[in-house]
Amino acid sequence: MIGMVFSVLSVLCVLPLLVGSRVISQHLFPTDCSDVYANGQTLSGVYTIYPTADTPVQVYCDMRSGESQIEDGKWTVFQRRMDGTVNFYRPWEHYKKGFGNKYGEYWLGLEHIYQLTRKKKYELKVDLQDFAGVSVYARYSSFSIDSEADGYTLHISGFINGGAGDSLATHNGQKFSTFDKDQDSYAGGNCAKSYLGAFWYNQCHHANPNGIYLWGKDGTHYAIGNVWNEWKGYDYGLKYIAMKIRPVSVA
Repeated sequence: MIGMVFSVLSVLCVLPLLVGSRVISQHLFPTDCSDVYANGQTLSGVYTIYPTADTPVQVYCDMRSGESQIEDGKWTVFQRRMDGTVNFYRPWEHYKKGFGNKYGEYWLGLEHIYQLTRKKKYELKVDLQDFAGVSVYARYSSFSIDSEADGYTLHISGFINGGAGDSLATHNGQKFSTFDKDQDSYAGGNCAKSYLGAFWYNQCHHANPNGIYLWGKDGTHYAIGNVWNEWKGYDYGLKYIAMKIRPVSVA
């Protein structure tokens, strides 16, 4: 009986330490922008997160965007185009590790995205804006990618239409491709080379957010721009694109 009481007391004594350890870890090493928000940083901006405990990385946290006043942001932005100042036609290693300016245009890095989505269940939101100032979005209730060994294969589902239409459905289940690493499903060539971008190409794309930054509609160029076909077609380069994720438990 005494031994049983001692065991229970031991567990009760250790439990607060374990809970406290998790809280301290979240505070010192936030995994994503939802942890940053939980730590009291509620303004949008650039913060340091830790997709792995020993890998600090800066990222833009969108803390405010939502479809209602009730819904906060807490979004971890992993891709953003806004002015064409960053070249997105880059090799595999750049897309793996990340590049660009976290205050402007950038790609977070496939390895960081993988490390994030293997730990929690995430949703995806894609914000789009044209040069007339019209904004729409596409949302997916489930988003993850596999490891590099599996080609960083994309997994998305649960489309919610915010006016953009679903341009990612045909990209689901595809590996990531760059001009120097062809993993698409097109037998006739390399989609990244053909459309001057890098993405989870199929045969080839309905969305090319990492394509050439074009200034609106240009009929002389077909599908090489930063396009979202289901909204503006293949010949309209968008003014703004941002791809962002957050844990589905955050609302």
